[in-house]
Amino acid sequence: MSELTKKCIESVNENMASTLSFFDKELQKVHTGKATPQMLSGLKVDYYGNPTPIEQVGNINTPDARQLIVQPWERNLLPAIEKAILAANLGFTPQNNGEFIRIVVPTPTEERRKDIVKKLKQEAEQNKVSIRNIRRLANETAKKLKDDGAPEDEVIRLEDDIQKATNEYIEKIDKMLTAKEKEIMTV
Repeated sequence: MSELTKKCIESVNENMASTLSFFDKELQKVHTGKATPQMLSGLKVDYYGNPTPIEQVGNINTPDARQLIVQPWERNLLPAIEKAILAANLGFTPQNNGEFIRIVVPTPTEERRKDIVKKLKQEAEQNKVSIRNIRRLANETAKKLKDDGAPEDEVIRLEDDIQKATNEYIEKIDKMLTAKEKEIMTV
């Protein structure tokens, strides 16, 4: 295998792994009735005029499976944190007690859980499309290699490797989705 085809397959694997990592982070944000600090990841708080990740303005703890506690480094940030949580429309209401913000994570109804699973399936499909787009671009690169005089058997092997990687990553997305779906649907 030439150096160019090795680089091509490495690039494919890197890009597909990046897509898988993104999907994993999206799955972690979904709450299943069990409180996790990742539920608030990606949330931006207005910190003196700058949108700042919530993790950088305070400590996020889970004292039990049903609660989140956000303890800001500065008390004057409590209203901004509360406003950011409400604006994110995460399905729960923060309670500000003057020292920290308590969030009681409600147990989702069966209808809500089915809706969450439906959205996750859409997200999974979008990530599969991303994987397929990576495959398409890699196959175009393989065809260019063939046009540039690369041996035909090497190009065919490269296309096979690209397809194997595609199948592998799509299968991983399906497994992650199935596990999360099972977690969401169990009460």
